[in-house]
Amino acid sequence: MDAFMTDKSPIRARNFPSAEDEARAVQPHGRYDGPGSSFRMAFTDTDFLLREELRPVRLQLELLKPELIQQEQGVESTVVVFGSARFKAPEVAEAMLAEAVASGDDEAIRRAGRMVQNARWYEEARRFADLVTRESDALGEPVIVATGGGPGIMEAGNRGAHEAGGRSMGMSIFLPFEEAPNPYITPELCFQFHYFAVRKMHFLMRAVALVSFPGGLGTLDELFEVLTLTQTGKIRRRPIVLIGRAFWQKLIDFDVLVEHGVIGPDDKNLFHYAETAEEAWDVIKAAYQGDNPALVARQMRGN
Repeated sequence: MDAFMTDKSPIRARNFPSAEDEARAVQPHGRYDGPGSSFRMAFTDTDFLLREELRPVRLQLELLKPELIQQEQGVESTVVVFGSARFKAPEVAEAMLAEAVASGDDEAIRRAGRMVQNARWYEEARRFADLVTRESDALGEPVIVATGGGPGIMEAGNRGAHEAGGRSMGMSIFLPFEEAPNPYITPELCFQFHYFAVRKMHFLMRAVALVSFPGGLGTLDELFEVLTLTQTGKIRRRPIVLIGRAFWQKLIDFDVLVEHGVIGPDDKNLFHYAETAEEAWDVIKAAYQGDNPALVARQMRGN
């Protein structure tokens, strides 16, 4: 009887062929393979899947694919890094400044000089990701760095994890003007999204902390989404760290919001400021090493 109970036994064979098997086995059928034919199986018919009416299915697929792959890859908890896609690595920024100086163009020199100044945020993001990766068990739960997968601060986050010998995730969004994902993402954890909303949901589903470096509209969109969901109790409390107090306080005067009564004084406690990679990581570690039962690294996704 034991011979019939092994995984390779006919008794455990599939009763039906898999969808993959049948999709591969389909043979051409002459006139029914041409344009306009409805003969293709629905799940292999790209024209059908891209119909306007199929948007709910595409939303579901875009939510499901990264979820299943992260489960298969054993990703339970992430530290998410936001920030400008336009900042350059220090060596790149220095080369841009040298080129601008050689050209004699005052405006180009000014822009390149600003890029050199902002390159420090790239370096801090790289060092932060290196710290998180090297001390990935410091929160009592293995964590990996997750970014938006693009250039700038996102590249720095993935680069720091890569240089530390660890994995990292990149969640790219298709944009007409953006290049391919940065080259430092773990290939098995490199995703591409069509829907911003689904992408932002995946940023938060496994996040145990979120760190935002200076950035533009995209960074502000992601940051305020997190702050709003936390303020309204739609997501559980977790450390939110803004790197670069001078930048953020000049950009957003939270005291004005309190003064006008559109947020409460306690809402300023939703986030922390930090200046360096080490300070940001210390804020996160301190939060999880305390006795706050609301801060547990492992994600609970029963609902």
